[in-house]
Amino acid sequence: MTDQKLKPAPLAYQNEPFLNSPDGRILRLLSEYSEPLSRFRREQIQDTVVFFGSARIHSHYNANNRLTEVQGNGAQVSTAQQAKDMKSAEAAVDMARYYEDARRLARLLTEWSTQIPAKRHRFVVTTGGGPGIMEAANLGAHEAGGKTIGLNINLPFEQNPNPYITPSLNFEFHYFFMRKFWFAYLAKGLVIFPGGFGTLDELFEILTLAQTEKLAKKIVVVIYGSAYWKKIVNFEAMVDAGVISAPDLELFTMSDSPEESFEFLKEGLTKYHLGPQQPKRKGEAAVPEIAKTRP
Repeated sequence: MTDQKLKPAPLAYQNEPFLNSPDGRILRLLSEYSEPLSRFRREQIQDTVVFFGSARIHSHYNANNRLTEVQGNGAQVSTAQQAKDMKSAEAAVDMARYYEDARRLARLLTEWSTQIPAKRHRFVVTTGGGPGIMEAANLGAHEAGGKTIGLNINLPFEQNPNPYITPSLNFEFHYFFMRKFWFAYLAKGLVIFPGGFGTLDELFEILTLAQTEKLAKKIVVVIYGSAYWKKIVNFEAMVDAGVISAPDLELFTMSDSPEESFEFLKEGLTKYHLGPQQPKRKGEAAVPEIAKTRP
């Protein structure tokens, strides 16, 4: 027998070792569903248009500054290194046009969407929250005076929140698939700018869901920058090989102009999500709009 009193055990939901353990994984997953859901409801977000693209594309200003810096480094580095740095800096200047186009398109879209008479915010520009194309889109929406969302994720590089995200809509995820869920669940439009593995991943995931009719809504998809994408993906060759059907190419459009892209998005979003009630496809009622669910 001992007279020593035990300290109260921590409440389960305050037990950090448990919450961070394998046994607590289900609670962490639920948190990455429930906490964003709560915030989207509070901020009255009905739906989004998602911008994807490389985190490594810079603005014209930053790309030109880098080129000037590299041009002045000739005496400090080897000839081979100077040639390598120049090639990279010149490519960055060339790719910077996509940063400026993403910024312009996001601004046009937000100026239009904020004028839509609705109780909730429609077609809110959403990105992965980081630099590059993500920053450009958030910046354009911010300049237009609209709310703009950043769905960030912990990564070893590249992925710090950019300063143009609406603070109350700045999210941080651990699980890639929960982040992907929130990209897809609210999206009514998707704009794919030049990018790498992550951009390709998101593009083909959404196209696959649309192709297989696993989406309970119509997503309007723009693939931006035909010169880049036609070098990266040969969609026509996929049709010729019989691995996709010709009508699958109608799941998206290619564009090279912010204005043209905006008109395509505006027309599609109006037709499918603002016009007369469209017939529901099989299974649509099972996936309610976030705005229609009770807080």
